[in-house]
Amino acid sequence: MPGTLICSSPAEGHVTPLLAVARGLVAAGQRVVMVTGRRFAERVRATGAEFAPLPEAVDFDDTWADSHPERAGKRGLAAMRFDLDHMFFRAAEPQYETVTALIDAHGIDVVLAEPLFLGAAPLALLPRDRRPRLMLAGIVPLPLTGPDAAPFGLGLPPMGGPLGRVRNRALTALVRRVVFPAQQRDLSGLCRRITGRPLPGLFLDWPALADDLVQLTVPGFEYPRPGATAPVHFIGPLGRSSADDHPLPDWWSELDHDLPIVLVTQGTAANTDFDELINPAVTALADEDVTVVVATGGRGTQTWATALPDNVRAAAFVPYDALMPRVALMVTNGGYGGVHFALRHGVPLVVAGATEDKAEVAARVSWSGVGVGMRTNHPSAKALGEAARRVLGDQGYRDRAGVLAEQIAAAGGIDALVALIDTSRTP
Repeated sequence: MPGTLICSSPAEGHVTPLLAVARGLVAAGQRVVMVTGRRFAERVRATGAEFAPLPEAVDFDDTWADSHPERAGKRGLAAMRFDLDHMFFRAAEPQYETVTALIDAHGIDVVLAEPLFLGAAPLALLPRDRRPRLMLAGIVPLPLTGPDAAPFGLGLPPMGGPLGRVRNRALTALVRRVVFPAQQRDLSGLCRRITGRPLPGLFLDWPALADDLVQLTVPGFEYPRPGATAPVHFIGPLGRSSADDHPLPDWWSELDHDLPIVLVTQGTAANTDFDELINPAVTALADEDVTVVVATGGRGTQTWATALPDNVRAAAFVPYDALMPRVALMVTNGGYGGVHFALRHGVPLVVAGATEDKAEVAARVSWSGVGVGMRTNHPSAKALGEAARRVLGDQGYRDRAGVLAEQIAAAGGIDALVALIDTSRTP
């Protein structure tokens, strides 16, 4: 029986959405192998998929920076380059070797990789008759540059016309030659050594080399891509919130049904410093006629030096599926999955994020009309309050979020992915 190989970097935000993919494919009768970090082994096996470990040298967890004291003190672009190099670029060649070995050992005919699993990039450049079908799992906003689109990561909306094309060409050259020249050279050099072909464009655009781009969103939340070289399949978000596995907070019955509920969260990854978003949001909303529900994403709730305002309730986890139908606004730092939980229920957003893929998520929140995107990791209480009042006071944001909720409800989901995979296996 042919099989599908799912490839993920060993990071929580990358693995979690792909576990939902693995579970859905297995439930549909597919044979699935998933390669990622060892700490996810049991969670992979719980989906019914077979687990395959990454080499120890390129496996890491949330404490990886502790073994790299030279990371301390780096900020901004220097920190970003360091993280990209040590977590992703240096892993590319061992990842590629692992993937090719698994393809041979398991009779893999479809590879589904996420964008930062860079070991799949050389695979994409091999002749089609020498490799399986390669699909890109869109667990982040679509990372493609184009005539109307700036390079991924800048958080800039599309800009067409002559001026926009000049802007985008200039920014692409800047990223390639000034911002990330070593990363461009390293990945292109690896591709040349393995396949005889260098990367044909910006390293951020390698997903365009895949046979299919499977995006876990809907068209209303993604920029138009008329020049995409690979077909884009919008299947919508998959899975459910892991927070729904936890009991209801003690204060659940205290929620006021007459007041709007504002959900505030920093997700489950970038949540070590509440001063980034949670604390300024609590301050901003303390005197508003709303109930504020804070989800700390697993962090303790005893971290506040003073008592929380009377209109605030906090818990490590809250059951999103039970809470979301009652939420008037979600304030978050822009995780792709969390934003889509809100959109699934037609909840408008205020998103503050400037790192990882969060700047791109925030930009799409603004562009799509479902909320306000703020290009910062440290918004002030004043700015957050203004953004929250703006969204709560304008029905247009909720209406637009409702349109995207309808698109998500109509999306093909895992069935669409199964059909796509099956089509690739049709003689």
